[in-house]
Amino acid sequence: MVTAWAIRLTVYLTIRSWGKPEDFRYKKWREDWGDKFMINSYFRVYMLQGLLIILMSFPIFFINAIQEYYIPFAIQIDPSIAMIWIDVVGIALWTIGFLFETIGDSQMYLFKKNPANKGKIMDKGLWKYTRHPNYFGEATLWWGVFLMVISTALVQPYVWFSVISPIVITFLLLRVSGVTMLEKKWFDNPEYAAYQKKTSAFFPWPPKKLKE
Repeated sequence: MVTAWAIRLTVYLTIRSWGKPEDFRYKKWREDWGDKFMINSYFRVYMLQGLLIILMSFPIFFINAIQEYYIPFAIQIDPSIAMIWIDVVGIALWTIGFLFETIGDSQMYLFKKNPANKGKIMDKGLWKYTRHPNYFGEATLWWGVFLMVISTALVQPYVWFSVISPIVITFLLLRVSGVTMLEKKWFDNPEYAAYQKKTSAFFPWPPKKLKE
């Protein structure tokens, strides 16, 4: 599942960024850091992201460290496969997150690809119910991975430490490089301000009806 997530994201980012200028966030950092751009990039971009990747990968590290995989009270699916309900919930969350991220990214890509939409705000499809369906999907997906891993907690209690993964991802998306940074980019756009008033920032929810 993590491999499927990685392949999808790699393909999407390659298609979206091919032949385009650098991401606006890196451009801003280049301007803000000036002649200290290289040293800041090394520690605040590369080294920091390396640390975050390690934290995000905790569930994968823990599940691969378990020597014996036996879960009591399992639901017997067939003679060779055993699952418990928490696995089912985890798989469901991963699937929902993956679909939200994939569909949301695809809808935004097609919207931006149309020259007639230049300068407009995307508020159709999943973007009608949340201003950031791709970020919601990303966070949900990793909470699903975490749930699938903790189904082994009866064997190795230390896997509970893997909760750091979805917590870090959710925090980053909500408060650091995701929602917060993109919202600042559009803060002075009247059309986006109206979109903010009627549409949930993160969790999908029916849009509010604005008073005339």
